[in-house]
Amino acid sequence: MVAKRFPVEAGHIMMFARSVGDDNQVYYDAEYAADTEVGNIVAPPTFVQASAQFDEDYVLRPKVGKPWFGSGKEASGIKKEPSSGEKSGGGSGGGLHAEQHYEYHRHPVAGDILYPTAKPGKTWEKEGKRSGKLVFSETVVEYRDANGELVVTARGVGVRTERPVDQ
Repeated sequence: MVAKRFPVEAGHIMMFARSVGDDNQVYYDAEYAADTEVGNIVAPPTFVQASAQFDEDYVLRPKVGKPWFGSGKEASGIKKEPSSGEKSGGGSGGGLHAEQHYEYHRHPVAGDILYPTAKPGKTWEKEGKRSGKLVFSETVVEYRDANGELVVTARGVGVRTERPVDQ
């Protein structure tokens, strides 16, 4: 699941940079940014992950009037079961986000509108010592601008265990 359209706005860039404690002027000062090589306010690394908030179906996005799953294990007391379209990757074990990689083809800048497209990546397995089989799944999201030019490629890897970790 990805957003159909992700507007890259100066205010969002500034707030994202503040939320990660980065006060580089290129993230909020248009005058300063105009004198840089890019010539515009640029988005900080990992900013494209915020596109999830533009996806109405994003599981961690709170929905008005509905119980929220939250970002922790049963954070709100609601147990999240995989929907028919989601991969469970294994039995009664758990899953987690294992890796994230970003390849920048150019800087996303204020004023861009990006169009993300998710593609399946590689899947592989390893035998775990305490939880049985580990199933790794890669998802590739390409962010293209209004001209169809590739701006960022994001690769995420999730891992599911076959069973809960032996204690």
